[in-house]
Amino acid sequence: MDQATFATYPSLKGKTVFITGGASGIGFELVRGFAAQGANVGFVDLHESNSQALSDTAVNITHEICDLTNIDALQAALTKLASRLGPATVLVNNAANDDRHNWQDVTPAYWDERLQTNLRHQFFAIQCVAPGMIAAGGGSIINMGSNSWHETGGGFPAYATSKAAVHGLTRTMARDLGQHRIRVNTVVPGWIMTDRQKDLWATPEALESQRQRQCLPDLIEPIYVVRMVIFLASDDAFMCSANNYMVEGGSI
Repeated sequence: MDQATFATYPSLKGKTVFITGGASGIGFELVRGFAAQGANVGFVDLHESNSQALSDTAVNITHEICDLTNIDALQAALTKLASRLGPATVLVNNAANDDRHNWQDVTPAYWDERLQTNLRHQFFAIQCVAPGMIAAGGGSIINMGSNSWHETGGGFPAYATSKAAVHGLTRTMARDLGQHRIRVNTVVPGWIMTDRQKDLWATPEALESQRQRQCLPDLIEPIYVVRMVIFLASDDAFMCSANNYMVEGGSI
């Protein structure tokens, strides 16, 4: 699809947007997508060289380096971004890692680390930015889920459990924050063809199996997740909250 045909949302111009895990994969495209809308984008990530290279591409992109599993460091990084850009009225909880693991080999320590990597930071990012949204009179929070557990996908029980829990987090926070006109939604990607997925798991057999599961025959590029997130961040989605928005090609 010609990306010039995608929508521009005037309500996003000049807004402050925070994104977790912005230096690679879907997060990288999210940063670029919001910057192209004229938003002021701050992102956090652990990878310094990738983060700096992305920040150097546009004057309205900046970043902080932090380990998302360290909640004090995460909240300090978001606070630093707010001091430079102003409080965020859009938060995209994107960061995650879908490493495969055999259920028989999982230890309590590994389980805890997977939930810290894929779930815990989402709540504490919300806790950090929500007061600024309340003061601003509203905002939009988009949590990244996954359809892996909808499909009863195997091979990563801690990841699937984390992503299933994202839906509960979204709905309860939508209730708690809705009175302040803060919308909270989940975007649910299918198997998205990031470079990491292509390098690690996208064998010809796996890709053909994925096509068979989807109603639509095309593999899903990251840009389509970005477009859903951008819509939910915009004022066009002003009355959308507490819901799941699927970007998975009709996968079953």
